[in-house]
Amino acid sequence: MGEIKLGSTLFLIGQYVFEAYHWLILISIFGSWLPAFQSSKIGMWIHKLVEPYLIFFRRFIPPFGPIDFSPIIALFAFRYLSAFALEGLRRSLNFIGV
Repeated sequence: MGEIKLGSTLFLIGQYVFEAYHWLILISIFGSWLPAFQSSKIGMWIHKLVEPYLIFFRRFIPPFGPIDFSPIIALFAFRYLSAFALEGLRRSLNFIGV
């Protein structure tokens, strides 16, 4: 069997971290529609993890009536930024030969 390189493992861990945070953003968006979820322990925990990222977008994108589009824009931006960061990680790992 082939051996797994350290670089591949680090890249895979990076992918999992970004994917998990992506899901936390989605859960936070949909959970914001449910007051019971927001007041639950898991809802508050997710809010504490995701809100620092989302608040950046809320500063620049005002709500359009009762609808807040900033989390959707934040989600798309996160996908782009995570792909950019993972590509940088991949190139760095290849450069150092890991």
